[in-house]
Amino acid sequence: MSAGSPAGAPTTDLVVGGAAGRMGTRIVALLREAPGLRLAGAVEAPAHASLGRDAGEVAGVGALGVPIVADMKSALTRDRMLVEFSVPAASLEHLRLAADAGARAVIGTTGFSAAQRDEIAALARRAPILVAPNMSVGVTLAFKVLALMAKALGDDYDVEITEMHHRFKKDAPSGTAVRMAEVIAEALGRDLAQVSVYGRQGLPGERTGKEIGVMSLRSGDVVGEHTVSFGTLGERLELTHRAHSRDTFARGALRAARWMAARPPGLYSMHDVLGIA
Repeated sequence: MSAGSPAGAPTTDLVVGGAAGRMGTRIVALLREAPGLRLAGAVEAPAHASLGRDAGEVAGVGALGVPIVADMKSALTRDRMLVEFSVPAASLEHLRLAADAGARAVIGTTGFSAAQRDEIAALARRAPILVAPNMSVGVTLAFKVLALMAKALGDDYDVEITEMHHRFKKDAPSGTAVRMAEVIAEALGRDLAQVSVYGRQGLPGERTGKEIGVMSLRSGDVVGEHTVSFGTLGERLELTHRAHSRDTFARGALRAARWMAARPPGLYSMHDVLGIA
């Protein structure tokens, strides 16, 4: 039974993918005090420098008795749950293993292609899978609010999205910014592929009325900032979310894992977790 679980309460065994990474270490650390959840496996890429080390020691919280291994297939057994923030190819391969093993999955990886998302949807017919571009409870609520704002303001307001992350982030724009743009486009009845503009340079001409602009900034150790601006002649309305620590994403993932423990096969989101789907 995991620390903090009431006597007799069921415990869900988690396998953390990317256990030595920036997000993985925070998930491992916070798991110590997560009721109903227990660290059962920790996995990293083959040849990673942390292989063989105790996952708790790598996370800076002391030995937990769970070594970091490279074999996801062996770690992800039936009824265990994968929690992972990684790269698309690795996460997709691990989701295949989860579906084959009868396991579950909570995935915070971003940057999946359309074809990869289609395969994830197919795998979710065999296994409970939650995929979210941002595990933050605040951001999940922001998605809902943005749809309301876009519908109320309509075509008279220009939409611009700015996101800033740390210098190490590999994909751009962020998965959160992309999802924000998708939510707004859907609310306004626009085809995002036709109206999206990613950065501007030179003489692009006057802004068109239905553009949805997305700008990406990379700087230092910024955890994550997203601002959506709705502007018209005479006023501007903005919604901003700032993540001050990666713990907000880790806590959201653990909340999702607890919610997913009893779900049947299907593709879920953080909106489902919060009951605002």
